[in-house]
Amino acid sequence: MQTSIPTPKLLFFLRTIATSATGSYSTQSAASERGFLTLLHSCNTFSNLLQLQTQILKLGFHNNPLILTKFIAKSSDLNSIHYAHCFLFSPHSNTDFYDAFLFNTIIKAYAQSGDLKLKALWVFKLMLECQVLPNNFTYPFVLKACAGIGDLNLGKSVHGSLLKFGFDGNNHVLNTLVHMYCSCKGGIEIGLPWSAMIGGYVRLGRSNDAVDLFRQMQIQGVCPDEITMVAVLCACTDLGALELGRWVESLIEKRKLNKSVELNNALIDMFAKCGDVDKALKLFRTMNERSIVSWTSVIVGLAMHGRGLQAVSLFQEMIRDGVEPDGVVFIGLLSACSHSGFVGEGKEFFDLMKKEFAILPKIEHYGCMVDMLCRAGHVREAVEFVQKMPIEPNSIIWRTLVNACRTHSELKLGESLAKQLIQNEPTLEANYVLLSNIYAKMSHWEEKTKAREVMDKKGMRKIPGSTMIELNNKIYRFVAGDMSHNQFKEIFEMVDEMGREMKRAGYVPSTSEVMLDIDEEDKEDNLNRHSEKLAIAFALMNTPPGTPIRIVKNLRVCNDCHSATKFISKIYNREIIARDRSRFHHFKDGLCSCKDFW
Repeated sequence: MQTSIPTPKLLFFLRTIATSATGSYSTQSAASERGFLTLLHSCNTFSNLLQLQTQILKLGFHNNPLILTKFIAKSSDLNSIHYAHCFLFSPHSNTDFYDAFLFNTIIKAYAQSGDLKLKALWVFKLMLECQVLPNNFTYPFVLKACAGIGDLNLGKSVHGSLLKFGFDGNNHVLNTLVHMYCSCKGGIEIGLPWSAMIGGYVRLGRSNDAVDLFRQMQIQGVCPDEITMVAVLCACTDLGALELGRWVESLIEKRKLNKSVELNNALIDMFAKCGDVDKALKLFRTMNERSIVSWTSVIVGLAMHGRGLQAVSLFQEMIRDGVEPDGVVFIGLLSACSHSGFVGEGKEFFDLMKKEFAILPKIEHYGCMVDMLCRAGHVREAVEFVQKMPIEPNSIIWRTLVNACRTHSELKLGESLAKQLIQNEPTLEANYVLLSNIYAKMSHWEEKTKAREVMDKKGMRKIPGSTMIELNNKIYRFVAGDMSHNQFKEIFEMVDEMGREMKRAGYVPSTSEVMLDIDEEDKEDNLNRHSEKLAIAFALMNTPPGTPIRIVKNLRVCNDCHSATKFISKIYNREIIARDRSRFHHFKDGLCSCKDFW
């Protein structure tokens, strides 16, 4: 049985604190606060909690949010949260000092209680009335309470609140929102929250989760609307999931959904960025009404596929149709010139943008120009262009120059620029990787090792290259040397077979791409385990002969994989469509659509 008699230790601490406090929070010593927090931590009975509450009032801690928050937490531990509630929100309480942390603590306590979950909503309402802004910890607790209560209207009200305050892009909030709708009766039958949650996952970069949620929506028999379809198409675009995108298009037709300009634009963007730019162009031609986004999506899509002439032609058609271009259209147009090596034309369009349409170039336009010059091998001209820019170049432009220096063997210049990048952005791992790669190209292995050691000391990690492939309505992801797949032994055997066949056809591994100080044989083995080759091997094993293979790389495809894929396309009579970070490569009969310019 718990005793109500205060322990000697408790009495001693209370006397000590009382002598050091003056009655107002502003003059309390730090020692008093620490001593009281120690008492709260060791408190293990309700009677001791009552004594501590008395001291809070006596010592003036009723205006100390930290003390009050810890008092709430301890009350919750002792199953006395309702008592703490009455103390904190009595008619004489001054809530002006209460902060989000304090409100969150009592909301959490009620949300986790057995039968007092509705109180969590009351405290949340009071929090807003006190003009205390909720944070990303508030809503998961409130939504958990709604899920426990099972009241859909309450849940929808909280959903509206979190949208108002902009927390729909938070991972934890979104997960508890999904849980709330699934827990409330009728919640899974309403289309709107599904749309919001799918869109939230897409904005967070969690496109796989967005697709999974959409599939759950289908299983539950919830009818998707136009907004849902736009969000799902964005997820397909991000994943490069063409087959799923085609199925979504068929569902739109089947449901006879209104094909608004926004929905058509999402379809065009999906087809263009998932590898079927001809279908995107066909859809564009059938649109009765087009927005500037419609034109831009097709121009950008054509640019990504290296079809610069068509992109330029479409831009000229756009002007003839009286559509006023904006800055985004010119980014697409300049990208098309960069992807296709149209340096002269790119310069002309850059000047046209300023003189004819009075569009002031932004950093993105300057970046396109630098990229265009670098990819064409005009590194020194690119450096001069950057030096004459009227605005400060950003780190992306400098990294573009460093990459070009490595590609075109301007290694000393690249080393100097990479060191300057590190000086400007000492916490960004990409800068150290660039310098490390420059040293590897120079065969300065000791300096390369030092650059990597600095990364290790700072806790930095290079983003691993990965390749995704869509097969039988599933997305598979591979990384270099991946042994996590249940077919990894067969995949590695297929890669070895591919290597033998390629060498017979004249393929020579580009071992200069391996940034390691190892012998040539080990370098070749390292190249054979790149994620692109693993994904292609997997596809060769699991798809019918002669069918196209589509892969998505998160980084730029390396020279060796580019060369190897050309050989594979001819040897195995497969068209291979590869999307990397910047563009598409269509490999067929031993050739690539980029004409090796890339």
